[in-house]
Amino acid sequence: MMLLVVILVAVAAPLLARRDKVTGHLQKKEYGGWMIHAFRLLARLKFLRGTALDVFGYTAERKTERKLIDDYLVMIEQRVTTLKGEQIPVLVKLARLPESIRGYGHIKEQSISKSLADRARLEAELENSRFAAAAE
Repeated sequence: MMLLVVILVAVAAPLLARRDKVTGHLQKKEYGGWMIHAFRLLARLKFLRGTALDVFGYTAERKTERKLIDDYLVMIEQRVTTLKGEQIPVLVKLARLPESIRGYGHIKEQSISKSLADRARLEAELENSRFAAAAE
């Protein structure tokens, strides 16, 4: 049990990591080869993902990821129901936006921000094309 606690503390380092005073970003930490064994143990605990015992699922980053997925599914469902043929290329760009979200920590936050800005731009483009089609 003690080994599991040590593993969780080590792997959940973002929860405990120090921030760079200049950038505010979390600082990376280095671990020894013993972490391979820790990851093997964590791999056996995969069945806990998404349950109340998923300690990593409570982080702000994981909550944001789940919200992004839910928002994406709702957005696609809404757009597909009112889709016009000429809107397909823009909708394809919208549907591919999650592919641009990469990285961890502040890198992921930046890519999420860019993706949300792109989404707003593409949705505005869809709305404009919808009104242009209605005016014809």
